[in-house]
Formats: sequence, C-alpha cells, structure tokens
Amino acid sequence: MSLEPRLTELEIKLSYAEDLIDALNKTVFRQQEQIDLLQQQLTLLHRQIRDSASNENRDLREEIPPHY
Repeated sequence: MSLEPRLTELEIKLSYAEDLIDALNKTVFRQQEQIDLLQQQLTLLHRQIRDSASNENRDLREEIPPHY
C-alpha cells in the first residue's frame, strides 16, 4: 500500500473522529445544562420542605378554615 492512499484513509478517519468528538461535546454540554437545572430544582424543593417543616409547629386550631 503506497503512502498516498494510507494518508487519505487517515484523513478520513480523523474527520470522522473530529465529528464524533464534536457530537459528544454537544451531548455533554446539554447534559450539564440538565444537571444544573435539576440541581436548582432540588435546591428549591429542599428549601420548600425546610420551610414547610418549620411551619408545622403552628397550632392548627388557631387557623381560620378556608371557607370562612
């Protein structure tokens, strides 16, 4: 096999590898965005649970029912 076809084959393989790396980078970027969003939502839920837990110490007999 001469040098020219081997070089062409390597260039083609390199091109495919670059395309694959680009696609993988885009996938990792999208996944990181999703992870960041999920972390924000988890933090919000944690705060809501913490706040509702601190409100459970109230006396329900003192609250006015919603139909009044």
